[in-house]
Amino acid sequence: MNTDFSPEDRKAWMSLLAQADETQLAALWRDFADVDAADTARDPGFDWLRPPEAGGVMVRGRMGAVGAPFNLGEMTVTRCALTLRDGTVGHGYVQGRSKPKAEIAAKIDALMQTDVAADLRAAVLVPLQAKGQARKEARAAKAAATKVEFFTMVRGED
Repeated sequence: MNTDFSPEDRKAWMSLLAQADETQLAALWRDFADVDAADTARDPGFDWLRPPEAGGVMVRGRMGAVGAPFNLGEMTVTRCALTLRDGTVGHGYVQGRSKPKAEIAAKIDALMQTDVAADLRAAVLVPLQAKGQARKEARAAKAAATKVEFFTMVRGED
């Protein structure tokens, strides 16, 4: 069992998994788990605590991040929980109705709490983070291209 992580670390990888593209996440997970089929530490058996199920959650917001909270609307979420053979518990919460993505997220969450965390971080989380950063920069560049500069010229009449 690996205890070299903080609650903030876990929050960061859970957020990364929830926001990841499902196709890329599945490919990275498959590559990680299939490196050595005999290595059960990379894809150990598990039992469901809560199989994947889709439901709705209420999204709340605040104006300016400091105002009074208000209900923004509902969002579909799929969640699941599993336990590895060694007793480590993993949770997966993802937007939408993708049960396979929630399962992969739960497996990764559980394995990040074990001794394979460093290998898993390098093989799955770092590429996901790089892809997410590239997507964010592309979106910022696209928005910057539409930026309009306003200026006022002084007319000289007082």
